[in-house]
Amino acid sequence: MELQQNKLFFLYQETLALTKRLFIQLKRRPSTLFAGILQPIIWLLLFGALFSKAPSDFLPGVKSYGNFLGAGLIVFTAFSGALNSGLPLMFDREFGFLNRLLVAPLASRLSIVLSSFFYITILSFVQSVVIMIISFLLGYGFPNYLGLGIVFTTLILLVLFVTSLSLCLAFVLPGHIELIALIFVINLPVLFASTALAPISFMPNWLGWIASLNPLTLAIEPIRVAYSNKFNLDLIALQAPYGDLSCKSCISILFLLTIFSLIIIRPLLNRKLN
Repeated sequence: MELQQNKLFFLYQETLALTKRLFIQLKRRPSTLFAGILQPIIWLLLFGALFSKAPSDFLPGVKSYGNFLGAGLIVFTAFSGALNSGLPLMFDREFGFLNRLLVAPLASRLSIVLSSFFYITILSFVQSVVIMIISFLLGYGFPNYLGLGIVFTTLILLVLFVTSLSLCLAFVLPGHIELIALIFVINLPVLFASTALAPISFMPNWLGWIASLNPLTLAIEPIRVAYSNKFNLDLIALQAPYGDLSCKSCISILFLLTIFSLIIIRPLLNRKLN
């Protein structure tokens, strides 16, 4: 029992140290943080202004396009950050630091992965909160306490899901050039094939099916509902071609996807870290 407690304590120390290392890197290159915040704010300002004179029934149930867009940008910011989470690990591979960690007397090499999860989660939360504050200052509302809980729960699940896939790619792909190229290929198509910028009712049938199965959509719609004054987990969040999904259903599916992704990548991580 004492041995197990010591191992957990050392795992905590190692994870904390490796997470601190990532934040030191961020402090030395803060452009990553600022760019992650600045880009969605520019989108919010430009797209909000672009559709500011749209008809009042342009998006039923939404006061303005800015209200509709805010949730999509919060999720897309977290998604982009999580998708890039494999890059530090890839650079550690290429510069040989990962090999030094693997031969070090670590209590558990799981700390290498956990540090990436904690780093990206904290970074995504900071960026999302800034976007939510800017959105509020622009008059696009702010969720209540229950809504905030749903926002952060949804973001945690999405970040875990995407980060696990990104770390997997960091081990599988040969170098950072290939990883960056794949990130560019994935990023915008996944955004446009979701309900971040437009509802499913605006899309052709084939794109509506893709958007309704997109994990980004499953994260966006509960957050969008969380901004409403009469928020309830049983409210319909997504009117998909295959049927209506409540907030609870969207979050449950996202949770199952996250668990599935963690189970799938575990053998790969065990093989690469041992």
